[in-house]
Parts: sequence; C-alpha cells; structure tokens
Amino acid sequence: MATTDITALIDFYVREKDLTRERVVQALEASFLTAYAKMVAGADRIRHLRADINAQKGTVKIKAEMVVVPDEELQDPFNEIKLSMAEALCARKGREVQPGDSLMVNITPKDFGRIAVQTARQTMQQRIRRAEQEMLAEAFRDRVGEVVTGTVRRYDKGDVIVEVERFEGLLPSRQRIPGEEYNAGDKLRFYVVEVRDGARGNELILSRSHPNLVRRLFESEVIEIAEHSVEIVNVVREAGYRSKLVVRSNDVNVDPIGACVGIRGSRVKNVVNELNHEKVDILEYTEDKAAMVQESLAPIDPVRVDVDEERRVVTVYVDDDKAAAKAKGRKGQNVRLTARLISDSDARWDVRVEPHNRMAAAQTIVQDGASELAQALRISPELATMMVTAGFTTVQAIAAYEKEDLVEALGISSDLAEKIINTAKNA
Repeated sequence: MATTDITALIDFYVREKDLTRERVVQALEASFLTAYAKMVAGADRIRHLRADINAQKGTVKIKAEMVVVPDEELQDPFNEIKLSMAEALCARKGREVQPGDSLMVNITPKDFGRIAVQTARQTMQQRIRRAEQEMLAEAFRDRVGEVVTGTVRRYDKGDVIVEVERFEGLLPSRQRIPGEEYNAGDKLRFYVVEVRDGARGNELILSRSHPNLVRRLFESEVIEIAEHSVEIVNVVREAGYRSKLVVRSNDVNVDPIGACVGIRGSRVKNVVNELNHEKVDILEYTEDKAAMVQESLAPIDPVRVDVDEERRVVTVYVDDDKAAAKAKGRKGQNVRLTARLISDSDARWDVRVEPHNRMAAAQTIVQDGASELAQALRISPELATMMVTAGFTTVQAIAAYEKEDLVEALGISSDLAEKIINTAKNA
C-alpha cells in the first residue's frame, strides 16, 4: 500500500474532524480489518486478528496470533502454525520457538492494496462517527445542566442540528420555543438536557424551552446570584409566552428583584432578548401563599384572597370579569404558572380567579336563604347561615333528615337537632 495513501488518510481526518491521531489510527485499524475480512475467505475463523499501522511510515500489516504446533499435528491453519515455519520466521530475528508458544504472524495478502484502501475509506465514516460520539460523551456527560452557545446548521428528520464546540447536538421539536425560527448560521444559547444513547449512537440533547435555561441565564447575568447574596428559589415557564422567577435575598442590604432587573432593566433585558422576547416576571419569595399569589398576579389588585389549605385551592376575587380575564392571562397561562409556583413535589395547588360580584351574589343567596330558614324554623340567623352553607337549604329537605345528620354536620346537640327537624316537619 502506498505510504502517501495511509498518511494522507490519517492527516485528513485529524485535520477535518479535529480528532486525535490516536483515535484516527484506531478507527483506521478497525477499517482495515473489515477490508481484510471481505477479501479473505475464512477470516472470521481467526480468533486473534489485528491491524498494525505505522503512522510515520504509512504502512499497515495484518497479523494473527497463532499457536506453534508440531508439523504433523496441524489441524487449524487459521489459528495454528507449523513448528518448521515458525522456526524459519523466528530465525531471522534470532529467536527460538517451541510447540505451545504464541507467535504473531504477518498474514497481509499480497494484493492488500487499493481495494483495502477503498474499503477502509467506506467504513471509516462509521468508525470516525463512533469516535466522535465517544468524544462527545466524554466532553458533555459532566456538563448536563449547563448553558452552551451553538450555531444552527440544518434540519434533520424534524430535529434542528446545532454545532456546539465542534460537535453536533439535537434540538428536538418538544425542546423548542413555540414560534421561534431556526435558520442556518443563527447563534443561540441552549440548555444541555442529556447525552443519551439514541438511534444514532450518543446524542447531545439541547433545549430552548427548559425552565432551567431561564435559571442559568440569570445566573450568568446577575453577579449577586454567583456570589450567593441572591438565591433563585423557583422557576416556572411556558416557553415562548411567560416565565416566572422567584428570588430571595441572603443579604439584608441587597434587593433581590432590583439585582435581577439591573440598572435600567439591563440584566433582565439581556435574558428576555435571548428568550426571543418572552415575558419574564421576577417575584420575591414569601411563605405566605396568598401573598405569593397576589404578587404573581400583579398588577391586578384583588378584592380578597381565600386560601383553602385542605383542598389546596387559592381563590382570588377581583373587581369584575375584565380584571379576572387580565389576571388569568392568555389562555389562562398566568394562573397556571402561579399554581405551579406555589406547588411542590408533595402537594399540587390550584389557583382560581373569580369576579367579586359573583362572590357578592353568592353571599346574597346565602343570606336570603338563611333569613327564610331562621324564620321558618325559629332559630338564630347564625345557625341558619351555618345550615345553608352546609347544604341544608330548604325546610322540606331538612324534615327528611335524621337528627344524627345535623349533629354530625353542624356540631350541635342531639336535642337541638331533634327540635329543628320536628319544627320542619310541622311547618
């Protein structure tokens, strides 16, 4: 084989693929073994076969490790060599050999030339791809969770192919910002989701929609976060529409929201621009869920906020339908994000926004019903209100209940419950 053929092949892949010479030589050795297997019948029966490449001289030798046996005992010519032949080979090197010794034997075919080079070139792409994937895994497996800068290259089967530090990463459709366009040559920042074993081997999965992209961007923009005087407590996001960032200060002299906004909004603007003008709300953390919800729905000023700990529901009452629609946001995204903001892994909360006039109407209904009930049953207005709220709304219905039902629901005495039911029956 021509010296220049192998040397040129190695130099090409080292230069074009930015691989180490060692990796290229390893891939080339595997390719030459593939070429040998295609050229020589029975090559698959050789147990210990290797290709030795001298990168400096540009030469290759195919060698097999064979066991030396007495001439008359040769049974497996693919893995055994006659003693007489072994002695002749070793005599040139001044070595002695005995039956049972292992010997590396040069079995390079005489015509192992252009055909081998052509076959090797065809298989090298796969070998180099494998080597690149191994390097990719080594380079990024410990960088999951980081933000990297990449250049959009092309689309491939629905995925956006992004070049990141000489490697190719995938931006799947589910990891993209809805409505964001990706054109060849665009430079963007991406969140490293994982390095996974996919259909194409090791795949670097990137994201533009992950909530932690927002977190990492603020960490890189806000020096107070890097210095731990400001802490990011939570991030929730509907990519392309709105993100909510909750922060708190670990230093009484540092305003956490002001630090994240920056002078004239410079810091938050940089993040918003990187996110293709997605809205970003920055909130200060509090353990008070009502206050957290109220801050999240600002600038809407609620008439009242009710927190139902048992049902895990926060109900926000606002002035009217217009204020309710504004508080809920586009397709309800604002209340969805707010609910996720106050939820945790152990408890999922719901946030509801209702116009105050509905609350007032409901209260009026309760008051009217309680007034009628108090008069008909000759009980106090307070007890009547309790009964209506508990679902005992009509005299006819109350007459059908057992006294134990009222005792259990209202916490009243058995005598009082019996008296109420008897009055209802006689009304």
